[in-house]
Amino acid sequence: MLPGSQVAYSQDKAMKAGGHKLKISLNAYSFNDPLSKGTMNLDDLLEFCAQHNFDAVDLTGYYFPGYPDVPSDEYIYHIKHKAFRLGLDISGTGVRNDFADPDESKRKKDVALVKNWIECASKMGAPVIRIFTGKQIPEGYSWDQVFSWMMKDINECIEHGKKHGVIVAMQNHDDFIKTADQAKKVIDTAHSDWFGLVLDIGSYRTYNPYKEIESTVRYAVNWQIKEKIFINGREEKPDLARIMQIIKSSNYRGYLPIETLGAEDPKVTVPQFLAQVRKALV
Repeated sequence: MLPGSQVAYSQDKAMKAGGHKLKISLNAYSFNDPLSKGTMNLDDLLEFCAQHNFDAVDLTGYYFPGYPDVPSDEYIYHIKHKAFRLGLDISGTGVRNDFADPDESKRKKDVALVKNWIECASKMGAPVIRIFTGKQIPEGYSWDQVFSWMMKDINECIEHGKKHGVIVAMQNHDDFIKTADQAKKVIDTAHSDWFGLVLDIGSYRTYNPYKEIESTVRYAVNWQIKEKIFINGREEKPDLARIMQIIKSSNYRGYLPIETLGAEDPKVTVPQFLAQVRKALV
């Protein structure tokens, strides 16, 4: 375990010599509608990613058969094998959880959910599992009260991740975690190099999200590069060149999962956004 800011990260020293190395991944949530309706499955998604020369894919747990239950080893290894044969890494996975719920029994179920999917991630070869902190502060409680019980649950998940070789990463999701300072407090309190941030560029909805992103980039172990960013509550297209400069300046090396949202056909919007991200990376 590394102390304090040294957690953010042991990468600082290791990466300076090699510079940045960035690989583009696709977050499965971009195809939420067809995957949820069953008009598309994970095999189809892998083939789409290979067709468009993604480096990797982030296979959100929701889209596996039987979620929230973990699928059979046979299915997990089928997906792992197919991704490999298509030249795709599996950059991560993720689940839905709510550690802000005041009902301890519900939180225990969510801890068990995360642990089960950590083991699935390990079998699948996914280095990171994305979790949420919680939906909102429940009525009658303060942020600090929720934070206190939440950290116990998060730390239990981190220890299980460490045991199975999977980094646990929380997403700043404009829910319980709204600001860079809140994100940093959770990560610094956890104090583990097996815990980090899925840095969601569209969920710091402040007057200056670029400043928030820059403030937390050293904690990033994965990303959600989105089509929209919010400045003073106003939705705008992100300055991708600026985002990429922040990332490169941080010495981050690894995956940049992109995610498109909205009612448009993802088979159209994803390639369009992919082209924009690739251009910004040059």
